[in-house]
Amino acid sequence: YFLLGNLSFMDICYTSASIPTLLVNLLSSQKTIIFSGCATQMYLSLAMGSTECVLLAVMAYDRYVAICKPLRYPIIMSRQVCVQMAAISWVTGCLTALQETGFALQMPLCGNLIDHFTCEILAVLKLACTSSLRMDVIMLVVSVLLLPVPMLLICISYVFILSTILRISSAEGRSKAFSTCGAHLTVVILYYGAALSMYLKAPSSSQETDKVISLLYGVLTPMLNPIIYSLRN
Repeated sequence: YFLLGNLSFMDICYTSASIPTLLVNLLSSQKTIIFSGCATQMYLSLAMGSTECVLLAVMAYDRYVAICKPLRYPIIMSRQVCVQMAAISWVTGCLTALQETGFALQMPLCGNLIDHFTCEILAVLKLACTSSLRMDVIMLVVSVLLLPVPMLLICISYVFILSTILRISSAEGRSKAFSTCGAHLTVVILYYGAALSMYLKAPSSSQETDKVISLLYGVLTPMLNPIIYSLRN
């Protein structure tokens, strides 16, 4: 529940950074945002999204220990370890977002009309007058570190979990083990499916597709997370 508390707080911050502005713009004829507000929105969205990527990998490890090493779980996943792993998630997400936002805001922009619901970094970078190799490299490195790498760790955890579950003799035990991981696995598929489609896609994809995908991981997933975990409980 400590890790779930972090996930819930993160989702509240994530949606609070963009949804209020989005709703105001939907109801207003003048859809504007000040530069500092755009920068703050971009940073918070990136920070919360990046933190969630790492936190979901941490939660997968937590499920691995619970299923594969149940008797040692209180020792391995002690309160101190949980705090440290959550802190690593937050620090990683916030620092990578700070670097991405800082470089993005230094780019000279040819225009001030963002073709998006929010100040999403990819939409803002499309306004840049010139392409920047350094910015492209930063975006690629951060995308790889925060998407495929945590996803690989999650997959490895679930390989061990599945192997352990299949060795459980009773059907009731297998069902209980599967239900323990079901909520987390559902959230991972929803979030990573949308995020991977957004940040590791072909450059030629349409802006309308980007908008739909950003709504999936920025609005739909945070809304469904508490419902999924509440149903599990």
